Amino acid sequence: MQTIAPSTVLAILAAAALAASGCGRASPGPRFSAPAVTSAAPSGGAGLDGLVRSSKDAQGKADQVGLATWYGEAFSGKKTASGEAFDPSAMTAAHRKLPFGTWVEVRRVDTGGVVRVRVTDRGPWGDDRKIIDLSRAAADKLGIVNMGVAKVELRVVSGAQ
Repeated sequence: MQTIAPSTVLAILAAAALAASGCGRASPGPRFSAPAVTSAAPSGGAGLDGLVRSSKDAQGKADQVGLATWYGEAFSGKKTASGEAFDPSAMTAAHRKLPFGTWVEVRRVDTGGVVRVRVTDRGPWGDDRKIIDLSRAAADKLGIVNMGVAKVELRVVSGAQ
């Protein structure tokens, strides 16, 4: 009978473990694909107050669910990651991955309030549960300025121009 060296057994076990674990590759985060659009402006459904009442697709699914935070006057006039000057009174937001110029509906889960914002910056950083950083104006429309954070659902409504 032929014996197998311990180092060979270890090498075989290590290769099997790597194969079973997918080579240690982490699963990718959520992917976004924005629909084709003809206009950079949000389409219908929004009132003069910026609130809209529908944020889910036909199947009722959001593109992403997590926490929204906001940033405001301290960053007013400073350059965003897109190169635009930040305006806390504009309906804009920061997102880690969506292309600049993408329009997103943000629905506050506990109240159903919805706003449409345009991605102009990157963030939020530091806590993976946070999925979007809203301008002060958008946070005010959703009623989260005082609480600072709220659970939201995101849905891409038009792609970047």
